[in-house]
Amino acid sequence: MRLILRFAGTWLIALALVLLVIDGTKSLGANALMLTSLADLWTQLHPDSLVGVQAFFDSRFFEDLLDATLATLLGYPAFAVIGVPGIILALLGRKPRRERFLRQDQI
Repeated sequence: MRLILRFAGTWLIALALVLLVIDGTKSLGANALMLTSLADLWTQLHPDSLVGVQAFFDSRFFEDLLDATLATLLGYPAFAVIGVPGIILALLGRKPRRERFLRQDQI
């Protein structure tokens, strides 16, 4: 299980770094800070699925809350939305620390 968490976390972090490099390159070219939002990235990759997710959330019980959450999430930079879960998964997949305390005479 830890292997799967670390693997997924590593891939998400790598994708976030690629998106950060793309945003950095756009920023250097435009001479201003340019961040690609998740909505822009999603519409570039597959706009039909974004419409499908929005339609799915519209048919749920907490429609207003889900729409507000999705709109907020889609407004954030894509590298942050992908990188934060990647970091969390990578931290969850690491080995537990086993600290060993030694007395001074054992050193």
